[in-house]
Amino acid sequence: MERSFQAAEELVTALRAGAVTSVELTEEAIARIERDDEVINAICVPDFDRARAAAHRADQARARGEDRPLLGIPVTVKESYDIAGLPTNWGMPQHRDYLPAEDAVQVSRLKAAGAVVLGKTNVPLGLQDIQTFNEIYGTTSNPWDHDRTSGGSSGGSAAALASGFGALSIGSDLGGSLRTPAHFCGIYAHKPTLGLAAPRGMVAPPAPPLPVDLDLAVVGPMARTARDLALLLDVMAGPDPLTLGKAHDLTLPPARHERLGDFRVLVLDEHPLIPTGSAVRAGVNRVADALADGGARVERHTPLLPDLTEAATLYMKLLISGSVARFPVDADEQLRTRAAGLSADDQSLDAVRQRAMVFSHRDWMEANNRRELHRHGWRQLFAEFDAVVCPITPTPAFPHDHSPNPLERRLDIDGVEYPYFDQLVWAGLATMPGLPATAIPAGRSAEGLPVGVQLIGPMFEDRTPLRLAELLEQKIGGFQAPKYQAAARPRIRTSTMPARSAASGVSSSAASRRCSPGR
Repeated sequence: MERSFQAAEELVTALRAGAVTSVELTEEAIARIERDDEVINAICVPDFDRARAAAHRADQARARGEDRPLLGIPVTVKESYDIAGLPTNWGMPQHRDYLPAEDAVQVSRLKAAGAVVLGKTNVPLGLQDIQTFNEIYGTTSNPWDHDRTSGGSSGGSAAALASGFGALSIGSDLGGSLRTPAHFCGIYAHKPTLGLAAPRGMVAPPAPPLPVDLDLAVVGPMARTARDLALLLDVMAGPDPLTLGKAHDLTLPPARHERLGDFRVLVLDEHPLIPTGSAVRAGVNRVADALADGGARVERHTPLLPDLTEAATLYMKLLISGSVARFPVDADEQLRTRAAGLSADDQSLDAVRQRAMVFSHRDWMEANNRRELHRHGWRQLFAEFDAVVCPITPTPAFPHDHSPNPLERRLDIDGVEYPYFDQLVWAGLATMPGLPATAIPAGRSAEGLPVGVQLIGPMFEDRTPLRLAELLEQKIGGFQAPKYQAAARPRIRTSTMPARSAASGVSSSAASRRCSPGR
């Protein structure tokens, strides 16, 4: 019996019952990767020899009577996580051969839980795109349509799960990088509350793996079922043992409700800054109808909702100013010249992004203070609602677009073009205040592409959107294995990427890429 698409929870039960061994599961996963990944290109750094050895040790441990949450389960890890003995380069050619000395905290937690790491999954250059491609490893394609993106920056992990390459994966999220690939590939992902899971060792090379508190960015689980997300989050959650872990133990509160009919849900399908495509709107409405049919209280409007325009603007300010702070100093004058050339009347998100590139510390503090007001507004909203259902991006997966300057790319929404990065406003709704958000499958488009939505929950109440995701999975179904298979072709290698040189300044395309959202 092939088990490539079974849930991790089911595989754990089978392993405990002796119905299968970890060696068998691992060999099956490796065989599937070797058979199917030539066209998908999800696994950029295989680690099969060590995976086989780990599977053998897992079977021996189980034979001794040991039992751990993921003992013997094959998993993958996003390339951006340090794994001792494997390269970590974030797709950046200058760091192609960088080898970290130790595992990231989350890799250590996976291994301590007994997981078998099959290898690393592909990422965009510097994790800074809504697609997954780089000069080192090439392009990851969507398993549902190989001419389309798998999303980014955790696109390799999402494509791997949708293709049956392991039962679980771990990714990260700053610009929707867990949720967008899940939406595009038809799987589940959870962006935890900011700070819930320690990110040490998920750092761009060659920076040391220090226990820093990231702004906006989180690490989180990806899976093919809602319950598997909860299983993996329990492994990942908790403070860094070098800092807060010295004094703090994590106790997440239980889900607010166990029955669908007890949930109070706000449904959003319109944003003032970008339209929602018909396929995504249908997905949101499919979930809303299921909630109403299940007896949940469903509302479409509330005065408690923080202003969506200001939320998107604050998100872009915090996102871009944080990213651009890592620019070489000699790029600053060029960026200031560009920002100064903007009309004072231009309040578009493109203009917001360009001004944020030259933020002062005072500017950042002002935006951060406004964020605290939004957080307070969300606390008030979640006193009346348990979750918010809304889009992740306005469209299903779009065709590969590797044009060098992402600021010049356009997103087609039902035949009308919009600035490429404007699609991030929905992801930013949860990211800016640091709220948990669970991405779930919500059907397919007329073209047969997956469509997902996100369930945003109250801060540090991650189990509430996770439980709602599980109940909706029972109601409307969840992951389905891709039906579309294009003719096999060689892995796409990208040759249009702009050079990134700190020594020679930053071209407009390289500058825009450096501040591009991802992670």
